[in-house]
Amino acid sequence: MSLSVQRTDRAAPVTVSRRAMLRLGLGAGALFALGACSDAGAGSVGGGGPGTVSWAWQLPTTWDPVTSSAGSDVTMLALAYDALTALDGDGNAVGWLAERWAYNEDGTQVTFTLRPGLKFSDGSPLDATAVAKSIQRGRSAPGSLIAPQIADLKKVAAQGDLDVVIDLNGTNYQYPLLLAGKTGMVVNPAVFEKDAHALATRPAGSGPFTLTSYVDNDHAELRKNQHFHLADQIGITRFLLYPAADPATVVASVASGQYDVAKIPPSGIKAAQASGLEVQVLDSMYVAVLDVNTSKPPFDNPAVVEALKYGIDREAIRKIANFGIGDVDYQPFPEGYVGFNPALKRAFAYDPARARKILADAGLSGKVRSTLSAAAPIPAAVEQIQAQLAEIGIELTIDPVPMSQWTQIVYLHRGKALGYDGFAGRESPVQAFQVLFSSTGLMNPARSGDPELVAQLAKVAATPTDAPSYAATLQEATRIAVTRFPNTFLYEVPSILARRKSLAPLKQHPSLLRWEGVPA
Repeated sequence: MSLSVQRTDRAAPVTVSRRAMLRLGLGAGALFALGACSDAGAGSVGGGGPGTVSWAWQLPTTWDPVTSSAGSDVTMLALAYDALTALDGDGNAVGWLAERWAYNEDGTQVTFTLRPGLKFSDGSPLDATAVAKSIQRGRSAPGSLIAPQIADLKKVAAQGDLDVVIDLNGTNYQYPLLLAGKTGMVVNPAVFEKDAHALATRPAGSGPFTLTSYVDNDHAELRKNQHFHLADQIGITRFLLYPAADPATVVASVASGQYDVAKIPPSGIKAAQASGLEVQVLDSMYVAVLDVNTSKPPFDNPAVVEALKYGIDREAIRKIANFGIGDVDYQPFPEGYVGFNPALKRAFAYDPARARKILADAGLSGKVRSTLSAAAPIPAAVEQIQAQLAEIGIELTIDPVPMSQWTQIVYLHRGKALGYDGFAGRESPVQAFQVLFSSTGLMNPARSGDPELVAQLAKVAATPTDAPSYAATLQEATRIAVTRFPNTFLYEVPSILARRKSLAPLKQHPSLLRWEGVPA
């Protein structure tokens, strides 16, 4: 089953990219590759010329995969780094830096065999020793945000030049999926052993491009990496990356040639089309969510959390704030994904009477007040949620947080009671559960855990991903998480893009952003 992407009645038809997502487990909003890039489109951008692409999307929180604090960073990091594996069109793990892998009989050891002749962007060898050191750093480096995802890794070692042997504390068949994202991105040991802090602004990988200039919060310039193992398939020689443009001016910026392609809000579709731009809506694994910190009042009261879930009219938000774009969702996975549990399709459907009764039965009528934090500028959906919850007796004051401080304040310092954010899916569903629901999960601000979910995820990890029982085992984990944790999932967030007509339609890809085969 494919994701359905709704079109708004308030604008002319848009180009919609659809794809099957039966096995998908991605790591960022919309992941795509340019279909074509003409000289006319590139020559007018930022002093560029033939072979240049200018892309207004976002800049990563850091250029170091180990300390990256946003799931969507993976899209940008993939410009400079390669992972051990990748995902195919159905979300299955396939070879990338590693051309193959093999598990032992009980699934407690996996050996990845590298392609011969690999090099980092500086020309130094990318061999098994380098890979082992890079994985070990992810496991043990101070401040590593990927360490919890490989907590069961007992030992990693090189065996010759090409074989990387990973020993695990228990059976885990998720590693080929897990290593297709940030966790599997290989960082040059020659750099991090000398000055790991330098990686924040100077990535050291083997990806299709090399960062040549970076101004924090402003732009990044990258050039083609001649040592990339598929360099003959990279036609783009210069890549300009910018943060997301101001929603009020983004359409004009693309129309004027400042950018070749940019992300726009749903409200910008009609203006983009009127300006002669092409508009596409691309499926994504991104789901809007309210992050609930149950260590802070009033959400330390289960009745308030339950009422919150039933008090939000997700369909109304989709129609009004989102201009009809995206689908309502009550769980972290979109319909069509292997982890989507059909029994939860309307798990917390809008029921304001039920929500009010829950609060009344708990003696809380008219007594619930808190704040609703959101990254500035405040999305229209936040004000709609505020109004809906006021109708059931939960009074929220909107609390703007600077985008640059969001992760630090909300997730690392766990300083807010309720936050509006989005979850970008992960390559491995078990990794997604770790981020959202584990006691070490970054997007679990209360850092609460659940023994039953831990036990069920152990069953998921112990089940080969091609086994007939895999889907049902994973979907049971979804049921436990959604019904026991406070996270309040709202709706899917497709990516809406405006592009100049000199560019061909952008192609949806189920794995990391790939630029192979893109003509310049």
